[in-house]
Amino acid sequence: MSDPLTIMAIAGTFLLAGTVKGVIGLGLPTISLALLTVAIDLHSAMALMLVPSLVTNLWQALAGGNAGPILRRIWPFLLMAIVTIWLGATALTRIDPSWLSALLGLLLVAYAAAGLAGRQFTITSRQEVWIGPLLGSINGILTGMTGSFVVPGVLFLQAVGLSRDMLIQAMGILFCASTLALALALQGNGLLTAQSSIVSAASLVPAIAGMWIGQNVGQKLSESRFRRIFFLSLLILGGYIVAGATGAG
Repeated sequence: MSDPLTIMAIAGTFLLAGTVKGVIGLGLPTISLALLTVAIDLHSAMALMLVPSLVTNLWQALAGGNAGPILRRIWPFLLMAIVTIWLGATALTRIDPSWLSALLGLLLVAYAAAGLAGRQFTITSRQEVWIGPLLGSINGILTGMTGSFVVPGVLFLQAVGLSRDMLIQAMGILFCASTLALALALQGNGLLTAQSSIVSAASLVPAIAGMWIGQNVGQKLSESRFRRIFFLSLLILGGYIVAGATGAG
C-alpha cells in the first residue's frame, strides 16, 4: 500500500465514496469496499475503511435528537448486529478470501437490485420482536465476513416504519456501532495492522472532501436520479467482483 498508484487509488476511492455519502446520506463503506477489493485484498480493504466510516457516520448517529426512542425501538436488532460481528470476522482467517469477496459481490448485487426495484417491505410490531434479532444476527455475521453493513440491516430499518429523520439517524447508529465492533474483531483476529490504521486515518481527508462535494452536488442533482445511477453502478460492480472472485468470465 506504499506505492504511489495504490495511494492514489485509495484516495480516489474515498473521495468518490464520500461524494456518494454527501449526496444520499449512505454508501461510504459500500462504495469503498466495492472499489478497493478490485485493487487490494478484502482484509486490507475492510481495515482501510474503518476510520472514514466511523467519523462520517458519527455525526449521523448523534444528529436528530432521536437516539433514545430509536435505541428503545431497535435495541434487540442492534445488539445482535454488534455481538455477532466477531463470529463473522473469525471466518476471515478460516475461509478462502476469494469466496468472501464473492459473498461481498453478491450482497452488493442484492442491495442494488432491491434499490432498483423500489421494493418496500413492511414489518409489523409483532413480527419485529423475532425478526429484529434474527436479521441483526445475520447482518452482524455478514458484516464480520465482508465489511458490508447494509444487507439486511438497512432493509430492516426501512421496513419497521421509522420516519425519514429517524431512519437516517438509525442507519448512522447501526453503521457507527458496527464499525467499532468490526475494528475490535479485526484487531482480535490479527487483521488490523499499524500501517493500515495510519492509511485509514489519512483516508479520512479525501472522504470528508468528497462529502463536501457531494452535499453541493446534491443541491443540483435529483436524488432519485442519483440513487438510480448509484444502484446501477453497484449492480455492475458487484457482478464484476463475483466474476473475478470465482474466476468466471
